Amino acid sequence: MKASVGGYARATDLRHALDLLAASDGMGRVLAGGQSLIAALNMRLSSGDLLIDINRIDSLKGVVLAGDRLRIGALTRHAEIATDPLVAQHAPLLQKATDLIAHAAIRNRGTIGGALAHADPAAEFPACVLALDATIQVEGPQGSREIPAAEFFVDVFETTIQEGEILTAISLPIQEANERQVIHELGRRSGDYALAGLCIVRREARHRIVCISVGPKPELAIAAMARLDEGDEDGAVAALRDGLDPPSDTQASATYRRHLVGVLLQRAIADLNGATA
Repeated sequence: MKASVGGYARATDLRHALDLLAASDGMGRVLAGGQSLIAALNMRLSSGDLLIDINRIDSLKGVVLAGDRLRIGALTRHAEIATDPLVAQHAPLLQKATDLIAHAAIRNRGTIGGALAHADPAAEFPACVLALDATIQVEGPQGSREIPAAEFFVDVFETTIQEGEILTAISLPIQEANERQVIHELGRRSGDYALAGLCIVRREARHRIVCISVGPKPELAIAAMARLDEGDEDGAVAALRDGLDPPSDTQASATYRRHLVGVLLQRAIADLNGATA
């Protein structure tokens, strides 16, 4: 089956892209890496769309340090994040996550902005930006908005991006002295979506824990975080398992996913404490 699209337009700059989106009568679809969008179009999950290609907009690319925050353009590809020295120094969690994302071909085309806008709860970057307390920047007809990651994800494949808006960048605090960032996940095969995963950021003796692939959207594990802040590692594992209501599917049952996240949290805590490399 092949895609059925209503047209294609290549935007020359952000203003042009927003104008094309506004003129599309709700049928515009922003094309960045296309790793999720094109697959959906090929399966005829959507048809008649105007594809608005933003790949030539240089202002949406690259990683820069702005004071005490790291700004990552929405068009920065996974493979670029994997090798960027600023990401390695100030947000190593994102670099670690790229090793877990699908296959090399996907990483060479996929963009961080596309991953966040797609909001797949089984994807790594949405969980990472929430754990890192990032801010999502969007641009639309009414100007620019900054959305905290905790308010950005609404449900499966649903965010607070409004009609006519485009995700332009991600801004996050740089890594502090003695800060630790860890991500773990388990899948059946290399390149598969994780059956379960989690990432932890420990900053100033406080923890931010976000799970992957165990709910409709990435959320902070508040109860488990509070226990870990108190130094109660076993209590944190129990609280994490008790607080989850994961789905059951052909890959894994809810019970198994709940067990896995507990095991992954134990491994992540060992990493935080320096028990493993």
